[in-house]
Amino acid sequence: MSNSASFAVIAGLFGVLSGIYIGTHLNVIPNSGLPKKLKKIANAEDNAPSDDENYSDDEDGGIEVNSGSLNEIGGEVRMALVVRTDLGMLKGKVAAQCSHAAVALYRKNLVNNPTMLKRWENCGQAKITLKCVSLEDIEELQAKAASLNIENYLVHDAGRTQIASGSATVLGLGPAPKAIMDMVTGELKLY
Repeated sequence: MSNSASFAVIAGLFGVLSGIYIGTHLNVIPNSGLPKKLKKIANAEDNAPSDDENYSDDEDGGIEVNSGSLNEIGGEVRMALVVRTDLGMLKGKVAAQCSHAAVALYRKNLVNNPTMLKRWENCGQAKITLKCVSLEDIEELQAKAASLNIENYLVHDAGRTQIASGSATVLGLGPAPKAIMDMVTGELKLY
């Protein structure tokens, strides 16, 4: 092995070991299990969106449920994202709003139903994007989901770009067993 190759290997190992040491001592890499760290993140009070984000991360975006009862139901689990088409959002806006819904659901499940969240993660994190045509439809879907104990989150836009402030844009549902999710979303068309 040439001197330059040996030096590159040694420098690489030094970099990796230094990164692990620094990360561990600065709590970037937690010493004990990741779930505790994620719970701290989920409960963090400093969760205001940055200036380039266009949604309101309010705490009342979902109807509270006891989704733990769904853990007994077998089969595939999935997350559903229901987009309002009457708002005329462009593709990029829809993608951002769906992302907000998915992250909010992840955070809710991290605290409320980590068992279902783990099951969803282990089964490929299936997501489906569907559409509805009005605020009334999306609110009806949210109420139906809540009655079945499906975790839910309704994203309200901050109104900085395309649509009015406070507009409900995307309803996030789940993750929940597909059989139960279909009771809410079975009649909806793909987005």
